[in-house]
Amino acid sequence: MPTPDLILTGGTVHTVDPSLPRAEAVAVTGGRITAVGTDAEVTALAAARTEVVDLRGRLLLPGFIDAHNHVRLGSDEDSAQLAGADSLAEVHRRIAAWAAAHPDAEWIEAEAFDYGAIPGGRMPTAADLDPVTGDRPAFVFTYDVHSVWLNTAAMRRLGITRDTDRLPFGVVEKDQDTGEPTGFLTGFAVLGLARDGQRALAEFLPWAGDERRYRRLCRSLDMAAENGLTTVVEPQNSLDDLPLFQRARAEGRLRSRLIAALFHGRGTSAADLDAFAAAAKDFDDDRFRVGPLKLYIDDVVEPHTAALLEPYANEPGNSGRTFYDPDEFAAVLTELDRRGFQTFTHATGDRGIRVALDAHESARRANGPRDARHQLVHVECLHPGDVDRFARLGVVACMQPRHGAPDVAGPGKDWAEGVGEGRWAHAWAFRSLRDAGATLAFSSDWNVAEMDPLAHLYTAVTRRDRDGGRPWIPEQTITLPEAVEAYTMGSAYANFLEGDRGSVTVGKYADLAVVSDDLFALPPQALRDASIDLTVVGGEVVHSR
Repeated sequence: MPTPDLILTGGTVHTVDPSLPRAEAVAVTGGRITAVGTDAEVTALAAARTEVVDLRGRLLLPGFIDAHNHVRLGSDEDSAQLAGADSLAEVHRRIAAWAAAHPDAEWIEAEAFDYGAIPGGRMPTAADLDPVTGDRPAFVFTYDVHSVWLNTAAMRRLGITRDTDRLPFGVVEKDQDTGEPTGFLTGFAVLGLARDGQRALAEFLPWAGDERRYRRLCRSLDMAAENGLTTVVEPQNSLDDLPLFQRARAEGRLRSRLIAALFHGRGTSAADLDAFAAAAKDFDDDRFRVGPLKLYIDDVVEPHTAALLEPYANEPGNSGRTFYDPDEFAAVLTELDRRGFQTFTHATGDRGIRVALDAHESARRANGPRDARHQLVHVECLHPGDVDRFARLGVVACMQPRHGAPDVAGPGKDWAEGVGEGRWAHAWAFRSLRDAGATLAFSSDWNVAEMDPLAHLYTAVTRRDRDGGRPWIPEQTITLPEAVEAYTMGSAYANFLEGDRGSVTVGKYADLAVVSDDLFALPPQALRDASIDLTVVGGEVVHSR
């Protein structure tokens, strides 16, 4: 055996490898794991040049694989920050403070607006924003980046009138009584984050400029390393975005491995698919890979744009909508499957999920079964009749535990009130899906939720808020080993990476995360206070706390 470059010893190693579930030490040579075993067995391999790290009883895990993380979109430090602003008064205070601190900014830009800050469950209007923005146009992103809130000055600047139904980056919502635009745009994730939408935004909005975008990416990549994420899947990009990742790699900012999915919107042509396939061939190494395709079947629950089987509990006449008719979506999925693409489909509401599963079933019927590992992403409101279809169709459930926390979506929050109590039992149905044999692939959905994987593990295991309050839907909890597996081997399998990532196994990449405490020896509450102390990618320490 060659002399190890690095030995991590004196810890608790949770391998996520059933052939050797627990160990004490790991040896690394040439960027790969070369030994896993007891302290005595592994330290005996050391030579004078071997770096030896004493873990002092800490927990060593496979590096986390974040299967859905918008590192390119990221969080914008140059915008007003509205996370945690739970009232319109607090939103006003923060925007006014930002505007006063940036008197020369042409646009007032803000992000992370929570729908729940508006009383009564209604969506915001320009009239809600005008008192603190005046004549300066304002562009405010919702926390999920699926909608945008404009003031009157912004509507004037963008030429939005009662005759305007759609912009390149969003659908114009109208007052039901007057027909006038309200100042609220939906469909931003589908239109505004697409190639044409981004190009349109770049013509007037500083947020969409190249340097701002690159700063957001770099900050997110730094956070990924700090959070023990050794592989990140960036789920929605256009070919225009790939140079950002190339630049980050050339400048040494891409320390985690990265997979970039390309956005397939309505109207994507055969020529576009050819270009996507060519990009997948051009970028296909273990540090940066391009390939999967991102689609949307529906939108999100809070503004009532996710597709439900039955109407929203607090809007009886509305069941949401799908972006495609079922037959059309089945045809799209069948063609992509025929061409060998892997797909990630955003599916939130129970009807959206069913239409997507029906499409995958149609594709298998037309093309025959193959190891496609198509994913449904989010899977928030799942009908119990569709639970067993994931395993049967080989579809992966890519889910984000923090989205289902009671302080985010539980009773009294817009999500829970929208779907109604009768549908809560299968909200973020981790336990039901796992017991039915589905593959769970966990992820953060940064910047919609925290990037910290420990926060997501805590929610999956407890279904409690960060303060440890009463659990919401505790019957859908899973165990800590199951949750860790979903964030490592589950996400590895979901992205065809299980051969070299996802477990602490001899021969795999030395992609590792060291946690401050042995979480398996402590109550679940310990997850809230634990931290990532060390991140190793390919045998190189990329983060040390």
